Amino acid sequence: MEPVALRAGGVELYESKWVQTDELALISYLHCLVMRPVIVSTDPDLSHFIFQQEGKLFKSWYPDTFTEVFGRQNVGSLHGFMYKYLKNMVLNLFGPESLKKMLPEVEQAACRNLMRWSSQDSVDLKDATASMIFDLTAKKLISYDSEKSPENLRENFVAFMKGLISFPLNIPGTAYHKCLQEEHEAILRRRENPNSGLTWKEYKSMTFTFQFINETVRLANIVPAIFRKALREIKYQGYTIPAGWAVMVCPPAVHLNPAKYKDPLHFNPWRWEGMEMNGASKNFMAFGGGMRFCVGTDFTKVQMAVFLHCLVTKYRWQAIKGGEIVRTPGLQFPNGFHVQITEKNALKQEQTSNSI
Repeated sequence: MEPVALRAGGVELYESKWVQTDELALISYLHCLVMRPVIVSTDPDLSHFIFQQEGKLFKSWYPDTFTEVFGRQNVGSLHGFMYKYLKNMVLNLFGPESLKKMLPEVEQAACRNLMRWSSQDSVDLKDATASMIFDLTAKKLISYDSEKSPENLRENFVAFMKGLISFPLNIPGTAYHKCLQEEHEAILRRRENPNSGLTWKEYKSMTFTFQFINETVRLANIVPAIFRKALREIKYQGYTIPAGWAVMVCPPAVHLNPAKYKDPLHFNPWRWEGMEMNGASKNFMAFGGGMRFCVGTDFTKVQMAVFLHCLVTKYRWQAIKGGEIVRTPGLQFPNGFHVQITEKNALKQEQTSNSI
């Protein structure tokens, strides 16, 4: 199949005619993106095939601009024994047994940050949650303590992760906020001591919360593109992917496909009701897929679920400014999302004082 050469701003853009409009899928190759031929896949079947053939037909690969930021020895550039070693090391840190022991620490971190934010007139929730996530993750991975270290790694990380980390917040009064609140208050009611810490059994019982998290990461599209490289010439459904060509899987095209998700831009946690989503599928790849499925997925879910638990049971919040969303194709808040957080007990005391 001969490519069609187009010109854009003096740069030749090579684009194939490989289009399947009936499946809302586009498979084309673009040369100017990374200065080499790259196939862009928005097709769930091809993307799933690419993930499943990791190490056989494809290997992880990223453009030079990526490696310049993350370094030549980043996890995306590791293969074989070194990748398996690193993966096992991370699994030891963030596997189920470790997360059970870590749960109290995650809860304490969430409560500590929420308490600090409640003393401020407003807080940019996106930046604040990014800092909270970094502090806990860096502490577990490299024993980094932001209060004791002279190097402000967190500031550099937060600046880089703007636009990558998204933590959409449910707005009070909506149906899903009420469901979240009911689920988490029910957890407190079932305890003998309502002030005791969160248990692993309670965490695993958060059915609606996990639906909420799935919908959050589906819409957030934290990783808008995942790159691989063909190890040899590959035949796929009558087409040929030449050896050495790059392939870019585009999760947002899958997650926002109206053929798979009704009203795809609408936040609807109930679409996940009754679905068991412990890994990746053809239509859900927020954490990648195949043998490189993100090993930090469960840790991410624990942080989100515990944060929501502390938030809805102990605090109220009010949007102050910002919150406008821009998709590029990930989820961004160009003006931030500033909220005022108030402790529920403090609010009750204020209302009582005003009524006297």
